Amino acid sequence: MNINLHPLRDWSVDSQVALLFVTLFGLLLAASVAVAWYTMREGNEARRERHERIQRDLRAVWIGAVVFWLAWMSGPVGATLAFGLFSFLALREFITLVRTRRGDHRSLLLAFFAALPLQYLLVGVRAFDLFTVFVPVYVFLAIPVASALAGDPERFLERNAKIQWGIMVCVYGLSHAPALLLLDLPRYAGRGAFLLFLLVMATAAAQIVQELASRKLRRRPVARQIDRSFSYRAFGLGVLAAAAVGALLFWITPVDPLRSAAMAALAGGCGNLGELVMRALKKDAGVRYWGNRSSVTGAVGLLDRVAPLCFAAPVFFHSVRWYFT
Repeated sequence: MNINLHPLRDWSVDSQVALLFVTLFGLLLAASVAVAWYTMREGNEARRERHERIQRDLRAVWIGAVVFWLAWMSGPVGATLAFGLFSFLALREFITLVRTRRGDHRSLLLAFFAALPLQYLLVGVRAFDLFTVFVPVYVFLAIPVASALAGDPERFLERNAKIQWGIMVCVYGLSHAPALLLLDLPRYAGRGAFLLFLLVMATAAAQIVQELASRKLRRRPVARQIDRSFSYRAFGLGVLAAAAVGALLFWITPVDPLRSAAMAALAGGCGNLGELVMRALKKDAGVRYWGNRSSVTGAVGLLDRVAPLCFAAPVFFHSVRWYFT
């Protein structure tokens, strides 16, 4: 049973959105000014580079805020199309990082022009049962069939595994974000954009706090060859930060503070683990820094920015749909 635990839940949707926008963009503006001032104040070039990730994470929060605004203004249809475009660009960027052959052209055409649009079509028509199994079952089987028909057996398993994994992350994972807008929850009609907002904010908070903690705490890296700043303590603090965001913003969700904190903590933890996985991919591909170098990635580092969301969105979606509401 849902109990109204906060007076803000009695506000109209427009009033809640206005409050979120004023608070969010005010905090982002203050944080951006503080980070820019602190970076300019540092005279040592090496120290400036230490704040580079924080600045990129802050830009990711700005992007998330704009995405929330666009999702709210354009409605579920517009948001679904926007995320479909993000998936297309992220998958394109992923393919530039892995080795493909002429025999993969059929599989890539199937991925870009069949699997991707069909996945988002299933989101749009709210066929959630089929939507959750379409890529892991049907596309997973179809990709190697298309490759086999091309008649190229060289590194067959490796090539198909890379394409399948790219579809899972860039298409399947990210498509769960707009699906939040279309969830039909009791007494929560028309408020799905708030769930997307919580997902983005929890994921971003976990990233920023983990990055700050990794620089202040004594480092005990878990995966030294992948990322020297990733430690269990910093990861735990990032998860706690995401949980705090969930507890503070529970009034925009259909659940109580404890369950909202649990959902946000899951999202934040999965997002940070997804970022670690993406750094491993960059190491394997020989890419040190993506940033805005489109000549390297083909899509101005979009995959680097949305990777945490690709990992967090499916877990958050299913936690909302099945576990906590």
